[in-house]
Amino acid sequence: MTISNEIVLRPRFKLEIPANNNSILENFEENKKNKKEFIVSRVDNHVFIRFPKKKQHFWSPQLHLEINEVSEDRAIINGLFGPNPTVWTMFMFFHFIVAALFFGFGIWAYTNANLGNSFALQLSLSLFMVLIWCLLYFAGRIGRAKGKPEMQLLNSFMYKILKPYR
Repeated sequence: MTISNEIVLRPRFKLEIPANNNSILENFEENKKNKKEFIVSRVDNHVFIRFPKKKQHFWSPQLHLEINEVSEDRAIINGLFGPNPTVWTMFMFFHFIVAALFFGFGIWAYTNANLGNSFALQLSLSLFMVLIWCLLYFAGRIGRAKGKPEMQLLNSFMYKILKPYR
């Protein structure tokens, strides 16, 4: 799997495997006990692969797999690379706050303009929010770049487990 240079902060992929989804899930369960370099957890058809706490940093990715049955002998794996859910929630919260402030300052500037008052401060603050949004976006891209080697390790671990089915 290649991780492209698109405007995607959380890369996704889809694989079709010629095996029953339960056998794939059981294979992940077996590897959960044997491997120490990754933490594998499973909830129903969802498998989460992450690094142990001592190997994690702020931008450490995790791999979320959803393994669904297509037919008796075929399964589809939907994968998503992303940061820790807490980090992602915080990141999205910052984006929401910046967007809300942008609209708030924009409305304030529009109101002052209609009243004939000076609106330079409000317009400057709106443009500053655009700058902050760009900084948040590039921080996310830098974080993804820092986590890319770890994403490749997670990906190779997943393919190692799926090797008997391919």
